[in-house]
Amino acid sequence: MSSTNVGRITIHDVAAAASVSIATASKALNDTGRMSVETRARIRRVAQELGFRPNALARSLLSKRSFTVGLLTNDTYGRFTLPVMAGISEGLIDHGVSVFLCAIEDNPDLAKLHVDAMLDKQVDGIIATGRRIDKPLPVDLSHLPIPIVYALMTGPADAVALVPDDRQGARDAVNHLFDKGRRRLVHVTGPASFKVVEERTHAFRDALATAGMTPSEAQILTGAWSEQWGREAVEKLWSQENPPDGIFCGNDQIARGVIDALREKDVGVPNDVSVVGFDNWEIVAEQTRPPLTTVDMNLKELGRQAGRALVRLVNGEIVEPGVSKLPCTLVIRGS
Repeated sequence: MSSTNVGRITIHDVAAAASVSIATASKALNDTGRMSVETRARIRRVAQELGFRPNALARSLLSKRSFTVGLLTNDTYGRFTLPVMAGISEGLIDHGVSVFLCAIEDNPDLAKLHVDAMLDKQVDGIIATGRRIDKPLPVDLSHLPIPIVYALMTGPADAVALVPDDRQGARDAVNHLFDKGRRRLVHVTGPASFKVVEERTHAFRDALATAGMTPSEAQILTGAWSEQWGREAVEKLWSQENPPDGIFCGNDQIARGVIDALREKDVGVPNDVSVVGFDNWEIVAEQTRPPLTTVDMNLKELGRQAGRALVRLVNGEIVEPGVSKLPCTLVIRGS
């Protein structure tokens, strides 16, 4: 048997060629689990013939207990959790590790129930995530006997946490508007109580100051995370003299509402006004007309990095505590 695949051979390939599950292939290659001597030898032979080379991360993680990682979230809608989970899964599935998802809403009793269930299942660690960076889950994870990593959420001061760099993403959005020749800029965003609103507003003000402008309070409008608020903001802005020629929105839903309201006023996007969103929620951004230029928080990569950080902690390695900010990416479309 030989392989013509020029890419890296993964455990998926080994499992498929040996007609076994990924978990069985992982256990055979790492000398764990129960199976016949013949099956273990056959899987190893297939792996050798394919040229499969398990990396040190896989070997170290698979020497642990249950090959499962718990993902705890209060994001029941899944808007943020699902891409984070996809990244975690992609980063760990080659190692035969599965992700055990528990949605806890904002219910402390339900949260404790799920944490206890995770401990009963002997998960190797837990990744905590949720709807907002500045709102902790309704359960204390700091004293658990297993490693914890926070993704898209900050934890205790001595915890390992990964979040998007909202200020960098917002600066890129504003600078893109400047690059398009826009000078009368407005930031239409969500509730002022959100940490991400504070971060993105700070970056908006800073970018304008760097360009020699002084943003007035009228240039920053806070409201709900909704298309309706985007529409209302346009009504407010176009009731004033000298409306903006560039609008940076706090999320894609607001941006879609802004663009729809501008179309109804026969204001051209992007000819008359350029609009940039935040989140890169593709189901919204790609269906907006014109398709929305927006900031991607790279949640899948954030999940992948969170998984890797948890692996290092599981292996007893030292991971620097604190909040790590991962870069965002400006996705340029038609708005």
